[in-house]
Amino acid sequence: LSFAWIFNEYPSFVQEDSRRFVSQETGHLYIAKVEPSDVGNYTCVVTSTVTNSQVLGSPTPLVLRTDGVMGEYEPKIEVQFPETLPAAKGSTVKLECFALGK
Repeated sequence: LSFAWIFNEYPSFVQEDSRRFVSQETGHLYIAKVEPSDVGNYTCVVTSTVTNSQVLGSPTPLVLRTDGVMGEYEPKIEVQFPETLPAAKGSTVKLECFALGK
């Protein structure tokens, strides 16, 4: 499976950059330091690389809070590495580590 996110409407896909990341492990979209331009609807697109078929999730709205409350995210580091990670020599390995909070 591969994961992507549509911003507002097709074909406007979220482009990964220094603030945006789509986990190909979980499908989660991470946005660091949300800005007013990030406000809108986000729809997850899951593609089967075997059948090349796609399934779209329901749109999820992102709104900015003006009260400064972070909601459920207290400061913490999200790390879920396996105990061992086999890799072939010369291959590329990508580990995901995220800091959440204020």
